[in-house]
Amino acid sequence: MNKYQKLASNTVIFAIGSFGAKFLSFILMRLYTGCMTTDGYSDADLLYQTVNVLYPILTFSMADAVIRFGMDKGYNQRQVYTVAVASTLIGLGAFALFSPVFNLIDMYKDYGFLLYVYCYFSCFRQIASNFVRAKGYVKLFAADGILSTLVIVICNLIFLVGFDMGVTGYVLSIIISDAVSLVGLTFIAGLHKYLDISYFSKKLFKEMLKYSAPLIPTYVLWWITSASDRWFVISLCGDHTNGIYSAAYKIPSLLMMFTTLFYQAWQMSAIENRNDSGLAKFYTRIYGAYSSLLMIAAAGVIVLVKPLTYLLVDNDPSKNFTFAYHYTPILVIAMVFQCLCQFTSSVYNVKKKSMNSLLTSLIAAVVNIILNFILIPEHGAYGAAIATASAYAACFVIRIFDVRNLIPFKVSHFRIIVNTIVICYMAFVASKEPKFMLVQLIVLFIMVTIFNFESVISTLRKILNRVAPKNENTAEGTN
Repeated sequence: MNKYQKLASNTVIFAIGSFGAKFLSFILMRLYTGCMTTDGYSDADLLYQTVNVLYPILTFSMADAVIRFGMDKGYNQRQVYTVAVASTLIGLGAFALFSPVFNLIDMYKDYGFLLYVYCYFSCFRQIASNFVRAKGYVKLFAADGILSTLVIVICNLIFLVGFDMGVTGYVLSIIISDAVSLVGLTFIAGLHKYLDISYFSKKLFKEMLKYSAPLIPTYVLWWITSASDRWFVISLCGDHTNGIYSAAYKIPSLLMMFTTLFYQAWQMSAIENRNDSGLAKFYTRIYGAYSSLLMIAAAGVIVLVKPLTYLLVDNDPSKNFTFAYHYTPILVIAMVFQCLCQFTSSVYNVKKKSMNSLLTSLIAAVVNIILNFILIPEHGAYGAAIATASAYAACFVIRIFDVRNLIPFKVSHFRIIVNTIVICYMAFVASKEPKFMLVQLIVLFIMVTIFNFESVISTLRKILNRVAPKNENTAEGTN
């Protein structure tokens, strides 16, 4: 099996195991918006975002180190796992001392203890999940995604529908799901056998920490870019608007849902082939297909944004969740560039250049904060969406030049510029709803599809092994 086929095989496994789970999780949005008010949904989203920013701090970003070092045959996997778990215990121990502070903050005062428990299981589950991937147990990793989502569904039905527990029920559902996942992964993969304090290596700890430490502020900065706008919207526009704005994020997350399935497999392939002389060609072909398919998908989501919104959120006029579709098209653009940034991060991962990831993330965060201050007071949630999209776009532009100094793969700047102009115009049309809006959007979608079709098909042929082996080393054109 060549590297293209292995990438395709792993992607299919992740898709079979995770797509149903992720899609089911996406459908739960209807349940959340039906069982919670806009203010309650805003609180639930803020708790989720808070854990996202605390997670890399509490674990020292060791989950990323587990993938990078766990897949490297030059390191002992027992040492890697033990170091990661020990580091996380230290972080959570320190957090336990400071967690009562959250009870003094209005938005957290009712959820301080739940927040700690949420962080505890989320951190250890992520370590275990990434170590399973590092060991190559992709089927188990995918099956775990199904199990964890089914547990969330059952718990949501019990806590939100049955007991009407609102935000507390939402958080409890995630905690129980993470706990079940952690226990299942530990015993099925035998992870407890890899945890032995005698295997703790100070040398490896320093090496892993050297790699992961720059990723801690990177994650925080990435969080600022992706989530700080919620706090700006709350302070300047109120919880009600933020609840609608948070709902608007869910449809663009369809793109991230699909690309994450691919990225999980791509990350493994990139690390496995890090010493391959044809790595640049591999990146050239995969990036070309990935970016083209992403643009086609984004255009399709923009065409369907209004019916998807009405389908997936509660239609009660008093809650105004359906108004979210006005913000969604701009956030689709933001998600496109976030996905492209995610792809470039694989280069930093392969080359252990986490400091580059930090610096480029810093630029995105600064752009986001400055534009939030400028745009939100005047344009409200529209301004927040534009600020987020602009920040991700700025980060991608810088990264696409930087990463090619590390792995010289080819890109077509012309293709990027044309695609960006077209989907930005589509977002403008979908947000403003002029006459003949649907006709315009469908025509533009067809144009984007035709423009990007060849790049996708050429790579698909490669994956299906329709290109003869002798062509593997021939020069590949720019995608």
